[in-house]
Amino acid sequence: MRKFQVATEDEIKNAGTTDIYFVRTKEILEKEGLSDLKVTAEVTTGSLPHDWSWGIFVGVEEAAHLLEGIPIDVYSFPEGTLFHPYDYQGTREPVMVLEGRYIDFCLYETPLLGLLCQASGIATMAARVRQSAGDKTILSFGIRRVHPVLAPMVDRYSYIGGFDAVSSLIGAELLKKRATGTMPHALIIAMGDQVKAWKSFDKHMARDVPRIALVDTYYDEKTEAIMATDALGKDLYGVRLDTPSSRRGDFAEIIREVRWELDSRGFNKVKIFVSGGLNDFSVKKLAEAGADGFGVGTSVSNAPTIDFALDIVQADGKSVAKRGKLGGRKHVWRCGDCLIEQVKLASSLAPACPKCGKKTHPLLIPLIAGGRLSEPLRGAEKIRDSVLRQLKQLSMS
Repeated sequence: MRKFQVATEDEIKNAGTTDIYFVRTKEILEKEGLSDLKVTAEVTTGSLPHDWSWGIFVGVEEAAHLLEGIPIDVYSFPEGTLFHPYDYQGTREPVMVLEGRYIDFCLYETPLLGLLCQASGIATMAARVRQSAGDKTILSFGIRRVHPVLAPMVDRYSYIGGFDAVSSLIGAELLKKRATGTMPHALIIAMGDQVKAWKSFDKHMARDVPRIALVDTYYDEKTEAIMATDALGKDLYGVRLDTPSSRRGDFAEIIREVRWELDSRGFNKVKIFVSGGLNDFSVKKLAEAGADGFGVGTSVSNAPTIDFALDIVQADGKSVAKRGKLGGRKHVWRCGDCLIEQVKLASSLAPACPKCGKKTHPLLIPLIAGGRLSEPLRGAEKIRDSVLRQLKQLSMS
């Protein structure tokens, strides 16, 4: 009996997490002499959660590891691509395309979609938070709201989506970063006194760990912020407000009051960090009120998944499609300046951008050829940089 209800890497790789009807489909095709049926299948979505107009497509690296070794060809948007469900003419955009014998990859539809759907939802919400926060600091605090096995996944795609740092040990290790955090209420309560806890933190932590005091345990936030300045003086880097909603009132106004009290005492360089139930809407309001950084958790780690589906659009060289989908092998072309996409049949030439007239470039890039990776996978840092560039373009368009 396994101690934790999680699938192993081998079980995932060997299609142990698929749905039973794909097993039955493969068996029927083999018995009907259709083992060599070659198809083209597309990953698309018809909508995004909460009527979002764009998403961030991620999970490509994990998808590549899942499909590597299977004798098929895979084309994909690069990991971290800002995409739209439909192009400017209303045609669904395929973000990934699989080609080969259907029996070779049919068992992998379920885990493939699982890898893409949840990760893309997390990265999209993270990117929305990044947009709201501007250039202020955002920390990933969401791993306590998901199964522990997902901690590195949550932190990776939060970081790729634009967060600056992550809190989990394993997430930071895999990103080759240093885990970042402040202190919990538990430390203050265990020591029985917030000042004592702040001073002990200052005494025992390495000097390169920022002295950020949690200032809402027992008293009013601005009262504890003043106490923190008295306790730590020039060593105080910042204060964190994690006020529960039952005591919060107007959180933006509380931030303004704390900022005033700090500034009036000469602590204008002390930063204000906030956490607790934040999302892409509240972060924008609190950033405008003067918060310098945010610890964002549940809204990102439990972000709504993006409802991708995998559909066959070509079989035995012929265009096919279920109702509501468009048949035929397609390409997606983008204007790098306008971020406008166009979906065309694979036989079409590259179109010009309908807005600026410039040359477009293809988004469906070879990922796997004959079961082998077409090129080395990019690291998280480069993918994050790409996301941030696209968000900047989006804000300027």
